[in-house]
Amino acid sequence: MTAPAIVARHLHLGYDGETVLRDINFEVQEGEVFAIVGGSGSGKTTLLRALIGLLPPMAGTLEIFGQDLASAGTRRRRVLLRSMGVLFQTGALFADMTLAENVMLPIRVQTDLPESTARVLACIKLAQVGLCGDEELLPSQISGGMRKRAGIARAMALDPRTLVLDEPSSGLDPVTASELDRLIRVLNTSLGITVVMVTHDMASALAVADRCILIDRETRGIRAEGDPRELRDHHPDPHVRAFFRRAA
Repeated sequence: MTAPAIVARHLHLGYDGETVLRDINFEVQEGEVFAIVGGSGSGKTTLLRALIGLLPPMAGTLEIFGQDLASAGTRRRRVLLRSMGVLFQTGALFADMTLAENVMLPIRVQTDLPESTARVLACIKLAQVGLCGDEELLPSQISGGMRKRAGIARAMALDPRTLVLDEPSSGLDPVTASELDRLIRVLNTSLGITVVMVTHDMASALAVADRCILIDRETRGIRAEGDPRELRDHHPDPHVRAFFRRAA
């Protein structure tokens, strides 16, 4: 039986001895779109930092495909983290590099492939996100939505099993955000890639996510988990229903 993509067990996270999240438990199944939602200051970014290996747990475990990230040796940890591609909130593209060069960067750093092969792979990834023909443009020459797409292409450069997306629709107008939502779903279904998205955009979570967790700032834990549409319409907690209905 295949292990879940991600498993958090009794996870406690924080900084300098100050707990931000406590007793976090959830699983992300391989091949699903999983959303982490919550209000400002709820700890979404803290959980994201732990997922991508930037913040060690204060207690509990975080497993990636069945292996505890914190206890893994250096080499194994590198392999586990390489199985995840990350889109940062701003796209984080290098301004003085073309889109192709941005996508080529992780291929250059992490592999010994020749330059010509790396460029071909970068062009393939850009085509997968709808940017075929834009390879030689600079980030300053494209729209915010295109920068997000290019950031996703770079996140997919090494064929990760999981995509981690930090506020993918942040800063986008509703039409562009909806187009990006459709792209995320297409990549998930066509490539079978697992997607974990951290978002405050309820319209995006409702449109894309198979399941989600709602992090609560007051309790510093998970207040609800499940299909976001079910949480919106049928959860017994009126606070939970109201939170998801903010998309209306």
